[in-house]
Amino acid sequence: MVDFKKLNGRPKLEEGRRTNFINVRFTDDEYKEITEIEQQLGISKTELIRMRILSDAKQTVINAKELIIYLDAVGAEMGRIGNNINQLAKHANTLKLKGALNPMIIEQFNRLFEEYIQVQQILEAALRKIIRTMGN
Repeated sequence: MVDFKKLNGRPKLEEGRRTNFINVRFTDDEYKEITEIEQQLGISKTELIRMRILSDAKQTVINAKELIIYLDAVGAEMGRIGNNINQLAKHANTLKLKGALNPMIIEQFNRLFEEYIQVQQILEAALRKIIRTMGN
């Protein structure tokens, strides 16, 4: 007679089976923190703990939603700064055409603009570092 076995579920793994178990206890506060991270990142507690323990030391779990919110805020602020610079330049050109532009104002504007460029370069370097970290 033919043996008909019921085939339910996925096939059994030959390699990569997780057969070992580690029991870990957490305080209520620690468990709440792990649960919050689980919900924010959308991964299971097991996978979160496995990633944190077994991953490379450089590997960092990044909350993409939170990162996007912060990057959006930075982008909006950079846009406002650029708008302010354009308004100042337009006003300075108007004063220059009237002959009422004080050379000290030009000097102060140039100094502040150089400072802004330095901060923008630091920001760009930080963003490149974030992108490289996310790529790993």
